[in-house]
Amino acid sequence: MNFSKVFSVAAALALVCCTSIAFAQPPGPPGPPLPTAVPIDGGLSLLLAAGASFGVRSLRRK
Repeated sequence: MNFSKVFSVAAALALVCCTSIAFAQPPGPPGPPLPTAVPIDGGLSLLLAAGASFGVRSLRRK
């Protein structure tokens, strides 16, 4: 047999063996959970208090 033909067969066999190993890998761990879209915390009460005081101030000026 010719050297290039033997090399071609060996390379093809190696590629076939490597692809079966690559498909046999287990999946990775799942990613972290997605964060919440809108965090509601103590800042909301401050915004409500500021809006109420602005509203009272606007009504007293009239």
